[in-house]
Amino acid sequence: MRFRERMEIYKCNPGSLILRILMVLASFFTVGITVCIVGYILIKGIPNLTLDQFSWVYNTENVSMMPAIINTILMVLLVLLLVVPIGVGGAIYLVEYATRGNKLVKVIRLTAETLSGIPSIVYGLFGYLFFVIACGWGNSFLAGALTLAMMVLPLILRTTEEALKSVPDYFREGSFGLGAGKLRTIFRIILPPAVPGILSGVILGIGRVVGETAALMYTAGTIAKIPGSLMDSGRTLAVHMYALLSEGLYMEQAYAAAVILLIVVLLINGCSSWIAKKLTRG
Repeated sequence: MRFRERMEIYKCNPGSLILRILMVLASFFTVGITVCIVGYILIKGIPNLTLDQFSWVYNTENVSMMPAIINTILMVLLVLLLVVPIGVGGAIYLVEYATRGNKLVKVIRLTAETLSGIPSIVYGLFGYLFFVIACGWGNSFLAGALTLAMMVLPLILRTTEEALKSVPDYFREGSFGLGAGKLRTIFRIILPPAVPGILSGVILGIGRVVGETAALMYTAGTIAKIPGSLMDSGRTLAVHMYALLSEGLYMEQAYAAAVILLIVVLLINGCSSWIAKKLTRG
């Protein structure tokens, strides 16, 4: 559309011009804040990166973040292993099997939306009281993973449900008309188009796991080592960074850990997006 034609439209509808200006300003504001935050982290953190910080064993001299990096990856994998089957399976039941207007479905959706808004510190206190004390597991990797699983499950459940709802009904009707069964229709016809939406929820869940501190301090603990089993304590990269900042003795190493945390998040999101594109093309 030419500039003159746009101006004529805006003269007739001045509200459209105002909304366009507000949208452009909001876009620049959002991008500007993101660039400032990322730039500040890189400027403060990159000069403080050293090879000693990537040693396999943590001590007060090298302040290594390698155990925290490995713990972060292990925590993400363990949480996804617990949450994805339950979340996707629950969403499939709500969309494909449960009857419309079912009161149980309404209760589940209301509960999922409510749990999504609970602060992480509340999850941490619950995990501490239930998994750490009541179950007698102590500060352990398993207690932290189960606590994070409760946090991420509503998110993956709701995003998967919306992704399944976005698949047109004529996909299902055509599959049933050709004689396919319920399970075959779900796994061959409905899930493939919904994979990008499901992975979007998984990516959001990964971001919450990677950046979580409050829930893990009370459950997984803050010991800077790689756990030998699920019942051992260990801290993730976000907890590692928080611990260094709270001590006030390793500020430079904390900024360096923030750079690595940023890189880890970008790599995980990039890999998830690449997998989503591959599955969509396939």
